[in-house]
Amino acid sequence: MGTPRSTDWEAQYRANDTPWDHGEPTPGLVDFLAAHPDLERGQVVVPGCGFGHDARAWALAGFEAVGIDLAPSATAAATALTPGGSKVEFRTGDFLRDIPVRPFRWMFEHTLFCAIDPAMRRDYATAAGRWVAPGGWLLAVHYLDPAAPEGPPHRCERAELLGLFGQDFELLEEWVPRSWEKRAGREGMFWWRRRVSA
Repeated sequence: MGTPRSTDWEAQYRANDTPWDHGEPTPGLVDFLAAHPDLERGQVVVPGCGFGHDARAWALAGFEAVGIDLAPSATAAATALTPGGSKVEFRTGDFLRDIPVRPFRWMFEHTLFCAIDPAMRRDYATAAGRWVAPGGWLLAVHYLDPAAPEGPPHRCERAELLGLFGQDFELLEEWVPRSWEKRAGREGMFWWRRRVSA
């Protein structure tokens, strides 16, 4: 399979070369939070948070949000864009390798899984099991059919997702979310619950 490729995300943020950023939260997340006002609150981690739009959406919905990104320029910008007093913080770190101080009740995924080299996806699934507490939830929007399949973003198959996450998580629901125009009908939204050990 070879050595996984890495992208210099910090260089892209420094160059303002961020075509994946739409300046607002993910439409599917906005709809999910509006449709489920009675969700159990708690801490949510948003890996690959970029400029922090999704983390701020969780905070506005009453959650304590933590956004994590490899790129210091991304987390610095996310912090600067966040109003004072918001229940959100941003940290520079490596979601795939870092050990959380304690697991989170929620995790939201949108742009990290499709951005990493596909050879690293098993590491991603293992990390998700580490970051989400037993009984907690993983909400994910996956790019199933990107316009440029050579990536990033890299396409993924439903069967692959079930195989990767099914050991640690139980799939509760899946649907095609509202997306930005160029992604309409190309994304899948998956709501998982972290299995509780017997």
